[in-house]
Amino acid sequence: PGPPAALALTGQGDGLWLRDAEGRAVRHMISWMDGRAAALVGRWQRDGTVGEIFRHTGSGMFPGCHAPLLAWLREHEPEALERAAVAGYCVDAIAQRLTGTVSVDASDATLPFLDPATRRYSPTALAACGVEEVAHLLPEPAAPHAVLTLDREGAALLGLPAGLPVTSGPYDLPACAIGSGVREVGDGLLTVGTTLACQVLTDRTDRDPAGEPAGMWLCTPGSDRWLRALPAMVGTAGIDWALGTVGASTDDLEALLDKSPAGARGVVALPFLSEAGERAPFVAPGARASFEGMSLAHDRADLVRAMCEAVGYAARHCLETAGLSRTLAACGGGTRSPGWMRTFAGILGRPVRVPVETEVGAKGAAVVARTALGDPVDEEQWHTGYRLVEPDENDRAGYERGYARYRERVAAARARWEG
Repeated sequence: PGPPAALALTGQGDGLWLRDAEGRAVRHMISWMDGRAAALVGRWQRDGTVGEIFRHTGSGMFPGCHAPLLAWLREHEPEALERAAVAGYCVDAIAQRLTGTVSVDASDATLPFLDPATRRYSPTALAACGVEEVAHLLPEPAAPHAVLTLDREGAALLGLPAGLPVTSGPYDLPACAIGSGVREVGDGLLTVGTTLACQVLTDRTDRDPAGEPAGMWLCTPGSDRWLRALPAMVGTAGIDWALGTVGASTDDLEALLDKSPAGARGVVALPFLSEAGERAPFVAPGARASFEGMSLAHDRADLVRAMCEAVGYAARHCLETAGLSRTLAACGGGTRSPGWMRTFAGILGRPVRVPVETEVGAKGAAVVARTALGDPVDEEQWHTGYRLVEPDENDRAGYERGYARYRERVAAARARWEG
């Protein structure tokens, strides 16, 4: 290969990166999994703020997104906001250090203040959260296919030539969708990572006023396409927890899934293990996990399978809500487990395409960079090499019953969580 033609950036979304004008952190970043603002989100749910914002921007709310974190800091750490010049995200924080430019990709800026149709911040949403006085900290969303330039400091940090073109974004969810071959309206992507990110490509941004105020409509590089994203809080993190709790590791996962049959011999679980509760396909800061149906006849394999199936049911709940109607791809660390992927396919009742390449987010960022530089790729040639995971028809009826019971348990639990 020859010298690099560009540097394409992508990374995690949500959370909060407060920086000064030079791009230096004014406090530690706050993760998207942070739960400090859970009580505030609960109050906003009760007083109608969450619903109002959803009507204006199509974004739900959860404790680890910009609005509650900025409101929490305004009350508890106002001096941090006073020192800050930028309230941004992971990707634009890196871009600022490398290029000296303050900007943000519209995908990152989506949640919760951006109107996805206009790609502009909604004054109504800012005012509803009481953070309009810090709106100046929000970077202006960049135009699609914007190109930055690596400055001297960035070049010295990376050992790359100054002046190299840099593209910043989209962040990991849309980057993975692009890199996994999600191209047609109705195509979906299931990202089985720490979080469980479910997305479906759409050509509409209209919302059901009576629908759950959860998830978001993510802007894509295409001005007439969006991703209806419903990222549940816990994916592989839930399985890691279950394995650790029963004294096992990821090396044991396949053997444990083989030992316990579909349905986990009657053990059922809810997968809401994040201390911040759940954010999709519903918002419940008080959501908590549980196991039911255990007896002395069960063993650790049943508990692990029950959690794997619970995450699968959560994925189906999200993808149905997002409007999945065509092909489904999957990526992320969890796709390395053949047994778990068969479980997903069985619960979803459809084949799942798993790209052979593992770094589909980086691939998506590269696709965007090539287009921005006027040299678009042939996506048919780039998106080759999948393994197809088919559902086992012998498990279909059992998983249908299991999903119906899962939805019933979630509905009953929400009544308790929400008081």
